[in-house]
Amino acid sequence: MEFPQFKETFNKPGIELLPHRPPFLFVDELVSADETGSLGKYTYTEEKNDFFKGHFPGHPVVPGVVLIETMAQTAGAGLVARKIFGDGVPLFFLAHIDGVKFRRQVRPGDTLFTVAENTKIRVPLGIFTLKGYVGDELAVEATVKCMLGTPKDK
Repeated sequence: MEFPQFKETFNKPGIELLPHRPPFLFVDELVSADETGSLGKYTYTEEKNDFFKGHFPGHPVVPGVVLIETMAQTAGAGLVARKIFGDGVPLFFLAHIDGVKFRRQVRPGDTLFTVAENTKIRVPLGIFTLKGYVGDELAVEATVKCMLGTPKDK
């Protein structure tokens, strides 16, 4: 599938953009971003993702909450790459999730490509329309609201 390529190409690892750290970092790479949105990817593996051991043993599946978090992290990484937070440590917390639809299972070895559309960004609030794809298939979609800021904003 052809994913949207946003104006600025980053190809940066999520660990350089996000305050999250393993095992709760779900952006392997921010591919591109601009004022309209971002594209990122993450590959789920049994080595990185301990939750597979207990989430349907014998038929491991990525939990829905992890899929939402993965997509929200891609939206956040796009904002950080574009310096929305200046040089401060970015903080963004899920405040509301709406319209979630899980369309296919995501399993070990699958790469989720997230397209995050910036619906409204006005610090301290960001609204994002998120779609996650495995290959050509839409796997999950949602709209989220996040509180945005830096530690000094408290």
